[in-house]
Amino acid sequence: MSSSADSTPKALEGRPARKPAPAGGRDRAKSSRRRAREFALQGLYEWQINTREVSSIDAHIRELEEFAKCDRPHYDALLHGCVDQAAKLDADLVKFLDRPIEELSPVEHAVLWIGAYELANCLDVPYKVAINEAVELAKSFGGTDGHKYVNGVLDHLAPGLRPDEVNAARPSKR
Repeated sequence: MSSSADSTPKALEGRPARKPAPAGGRDRAKSSRRRAREFALQGLYEWQINTREVSSIDAHIRELEEFAKCDRPHYDALLHGCVDQAAKLDADLVKFLDRPIEELSPVEHAVLWIGAYELANCLDVPYKVAINEAVELAKSFGGTDGHKYVNGVLDHLAPGLRPDEVNAARPSKR
């Protein structure tokens, strides 16, 4: 079995990767929730790649330097909730995938779990925010066009999980 340092991409190892500041402006500080999602992504990636217990992965992540800046309850909900509900989340997602779930990259799979989990369980997070945050994770850590795929899948999943909120946000047809 390899260690997490051997299997975790550089962008996911240690401190979460930061994008360069946008041209003409300064880089905004990451919110504690964004950091929680990034650490949960790291843990879910590692959980898929290694055969370690989630408690061991969780302990490793909590030791990382930047962990103190994240929303710990949200991180806990995402990491442990996605692991506990992985089969249910996959069952919800598979309806909107264009390939078998086993063919997803581990990063995109973890991002989809996080987005689906927030849509299903974190009602304090508006559905558009849940989708946007998953897209941002995919942009930062996933493949070249992975964010487009994540956006499409979660956009199709949202009406089934949050019908009232999605319907209220869409303009009425007259």
